[in-house]
Amino acid sequence: MIGSYVALGDSFTEGVGDQGPDGSPVGWADRFAVLLADRRPEGDFTYTNLAVRGRLLDQVVAEQVPRAVALAPDLVSFCAGGNDIIRPGTDPDEVAERFERAVAALTATAGRVLVTTGFDTRGVPVLKHLRGKIATYNGHVRAVADRYGCPVLDLWSLRGVQDRRAWDLDRLHLSAEGHTRVALRAGQVLGLPVPADPDQPWPALPQRAALHVRRDDVQWAREYLVPWIGRRLRGQSSGDHVTAKGTLSPADIRTRITAVA
Repeated sequence: MIGSYVALGDSFTEGVGDQGPDGSPVGWADRFAVLLADRRPEGDFTYTNLAVRGRLLDQVVAEQVPRAVALAPDLVSFCAGGNDIIRPGTDPDEVAERFERAVAALTATAGRVLVTTGFDTRGVPVLKHLRGKIATYNGHVRAVADRYGCPVLDLWSLRGVQDRRAWDLDRLHLSAEGHTRVALRAGQVLGLPVPADPDQPWPALPQRAALHVRRDDVQWAREYLVPWIGRRLRGQSSGDHVTAKGTLSPADIRTRITAVA
C-alpha cells in the first residue's frame, strides 16, 4: 500500500511523446501513479514527478536525487543514464558506477527504489548501432538492483513496445499507447492488478511499400534526426528551459488521461 511516490529521470519519465490536452506531457510515470493512487483512500496518496527531458545522469543526481531523499517517499522510480549511454565515447561501466552511488543514496531513505533498464533498440534508426552498449549498461543496472534489493522495470523484454505504433513520430520517445504499456508493466512489477496486458498483440497493419518506408525515413531524418544531432553538436539540450512537473494530483492526471484517450 504505497502512499507516496517520486519519479526521477529524463524525457522518458517526464512523458515526452504522450501529450496531454494542454500540450504538456503525461507519460508512464503519471499513469503508473494513478494505478498506485487507486489502491489508496481518496486523498491519501502523494505523487511528485521531478523528471526533465535531456537530463544526463549527473544532472539527475544533482538536481533530483536530493529532493527525493528529502521527501523520503514509499517509492522512487529512478531511470537515468540513457542519455549518457547514447553519447559517443561514454563508458557504460563508468556510468553504472555513478548510477550505483545514486541508488545507494536513494535506498537509504526511500521505502523502495524501482530501477529501469533501457529499451532494445534493434529496430530504431541510428540507436540500433548502440544496442550492445545499451545491453551492457542494462546488465549493470540489474546487478545494482540485485545488490540493493530493487525491483526492475525491464523495458528490454517488453514486447509491447516493439511495434512502431508504440513510438512517437520522432522515433525516440514513446507514444501515448507506448507509455500506457510501460505503466502497466510497472504495475505488474510491483504486483498490482492491472486492467490490461502490456504485451497484448497489436492489430495487424497492411504491408507498406518500400518506397513509402524510404520516404518516411527521409522525412524523419529531416524533421527529427538532423535537429537532434545539431543540438548535440552545439551542446544544447531539449530540457534547457523546461522545469519539472512537481507534485501532481491523481485526480488531475485521470482527467488528462481521459482527454488523451
